[in-house]
Amino acid sequence: MSEIALRLTDFYYAYPNSDIMLKDISLTVEKGSFTAIAGPSGAGKTTLCRAMTGIVPYYYGGRYAGTVEVLGEEIRGKKISDIAMHVGIMLDDYESQMVSLTAGEEISFSLLNHGFSPDEVDARVHEALNDVGLPDRENYQLDELSGGQRQRLLLASVLATRPDVLILDEPVSAMDPDGARSLYQLVNRIHKDHDMTVVVVEHDLNYLLPYMSHMVLMDHGEIAISGTYEEAARKAYHHPTLCGNLPELWQLKLGLEEKNGIALGSWRYEEEAIAELQKHFRGGARE
Repeated sequence: MSEIALRLTDFYYAYPNSDIMLKDISLTVEKGSFTAIAGPSGAGKTTLCRAMTGIVPYYYGGRYAGTVEVLGEEIRGKKISDIAMHVGIMLDDYESQMVSLTAGEEISFSLLNHGFSPDEVDARVHEALNDVGLPDRENYQLDELSGGQRQRLLLASVLATRPDVLILDEPVSAMDPDGARSLYQLVNRIHKDHDMTVVVVEHDLNYLLPYMSHMVLMDHGEIAISGTYEEAARKAYHHPTLCGNLPELWQLKLGLEEKNGIALGSWRYEEEAIAELQKHFRGGARE
């Protein structure tokens, strides 16, 4: 039986003076999984991420019901800073999370607040910078780093606490396609190297197709579809409003399967798709 990293049960939430944003959320995230969350704007994706970390309701306030568990323990009554040692989050507005002047200070800030020794802080800062491809940048001023490097730095500051779960809320929204692919390659390497559970909110699932093991699609504050990627993708293909969230490669794959009555492979890369399509349709005729 799979271990559970995160579990939300019958969870409802409304920000102060607002309508309900999350409705009857029951979701489990398996330990070691790579889960993508997608859906229309305003579906509640960011609020769901905040709920996983305790930011809602314990920072924003508001009305809520239900439970959230991290690694089997309910987070009610726990400090957000303590939860953050197990669940790290990187928001889409990454600049707002930065509090220091240099790269080393940025990473060491939360570690010092948790009482780590100076030697341990130095070791973790060095390791985190190496993990994100910014070695020996401890003394760099933040304004000496490019936007992409600052995003990597924030990721390093989250990784320095060595959380069990990493949550990323649209981390590539301000990046060009090459930068987006590069960051997700990095995230996947960290996921594999550290056996870390990863949850990513992303509107363009083409970037995540090579990596995601599970998918959650939200609509109007509710979870419309969830499961392993392949299970969820097949359900989404027949959903009138969520089918467009699927990666383009899988929209093609599922359409061809349905039209031609064939079973195609679990495509994760274009090269796989091209090779299989050439096999099935060589010479313009189906084999």
